[in-house]
Amino acid sequence: QVQLVESGGGLVQAGGSLRLSCKYSGRTFSHYAMGWFRQAPGKEREFVATISWSGGSTLYDDSVKGRFTVSRDNAKNTVTLQMNSLEPEDTAVYYCARGGSAQALISHYEYDYWGQGTQVTVSS
Repeated sequence: QVQLVESGGGLVQAGGSLRLSCKYSGRTFSHYAMGWFRQAPGKEREFVATISWSGGSTLYDDSVKGRFTVSRDNAKNTVTLQMNSLEPEDTAVYYCARGGSAQALISHYEYDYWGQGTQVTVSS
């Protein structure tokens, strides 16, 4: 059984940083791409970042490129999202998810397991 648990969310001022972590429980974490998505109130869930099985390939939404960094540790079954230069527009619930394949994936339809989410609030 696969379980994803996010942590690290919170309240931060604009310009600050947060580091989100996602702990994966289950077999073969290293076989799958992992992704981060977010959903703000009244908006649809949107792609943030993804990382391939090896960590060798990453993709980012244009809105976070240069500010966010996704990484993974296959020995610890964790994926991390380092968020710098946060903006009020980054306020949302952030979800990690397991991709349906090893390659970096953008569409949320291609992810099969999701965490419960962690709230990130950026004040202006």
